[in-house]
Amino acid sequence: MRLLERMRKEWFMIGIVLAIAGAKLEPSIGVNGGPLKPEITVSYIAVATIFFNSGLSLKTEELTSALVHIKLHLFIQIFTLAFFPATIWLFLQLLSITPINEWLLKGLQTVGCMPPPVSSAVILTKAVGGNEVSYRGIVITPLLLLLFLGSSSSVPFTSIFSQLFMTVVVPLIIGQIVRRYIKDWLERKKPPFGAISSSVLLMIIYTTFCDTFSNPNIDLDKFSLILILFIIFSIQLSFMLLTFLFSTRNNSGFTPADTVAIIFCSTHKSLTLGIPMLKIVFAGHEHLSLISVPLLIYHPVQILLGSVLVPTIKSWMVSRQKGVKLTRPTV
Repeated sequence: MRLLERMRKEWFMIGIVLAIAGAKLEPSIGVNGGPLKPEITVSYIAVATIFFNSGLSLKTEELTSALVHIKLHLFIQIFTLAFFPATIWLFLQLLSITPINEWLLKGLQTVGCMPPPVSSAVILTKAVGGNEVSYRGIVITPLLLLLFLGSSSSVPFTSIFSQLFMTVVVPLIIGQIVRRYIKDWLERKKPPFGAISSSVLLMIIYTTFCDTFSNPNIDLDKFSLILILFIIFSIQLSFMLLTFLFSTRNNSGFTPADTVAIIFCSTHKSLTLGIPMLKIVFAGHEHLSLISVPLLIYHPVQILLGSVLVPTIKSWMVSRQKGVKLTRPTV
């Protein structure tokens, strides 16, 4: 019974494994020109569905209240979309002399360019009791990808941005417009937005790896994969420690609840937004699946580390909040 509950809870992780395994067994189904026609169903319909879904679920009316935490938002956005990718780029200059697969290293750079997820970071933040923040890197992330990896893309910049506009921006805006008219219904019924986007994402992952396994020239060595896994663990732990030390220093101006939001939201990366964007920016690239691997690894690692650290961070936050109350002067 517990096993079934655990499987139900982790259905998306299991789905990723099954999608990759299915692509390995029968890659011809999901390749370009195959029965699934991913050049249409994935590149346009699936990606647009995810961002329309995001538009429906994004509570714009709550964004105004977030302005109260402007300093918190600025810190998270600057760390996530400036410091994180720049640091990874510097780190990769050292790793480039190692025998690690170059496309996995490029995949690490794409991880650094991704925005925080709307799901896992918020869930973990709420589990501790920290401040929830709203964020989107839909515009900045493609620019970062082109800045750091532009030469790797086989598609002209104009085509990339026109497709981004049609499959990301337009569906997102339409979703927001539709939400205005059915907001009350959405609040009552609470549709499973996360499950819908995740299901569509599994189709994108499946077709991406179908292209890989149908190409005999692509080979992934286990040594590189193990090293990438270790590097991802190290990056996450290091950045979580760094954000903790910075946000708790004297005169930082952040409360313990702010620190919790900073730790999770600054270091987590979105798989749901990331994979569709990679599919657009690196459309037709033979090594797209290898570039996607680090992000596919980063996602479960961030959830695992976050879940393990929740009790420790929660007890720290409670003790700090009690300490602040005790040190306040009584009137």
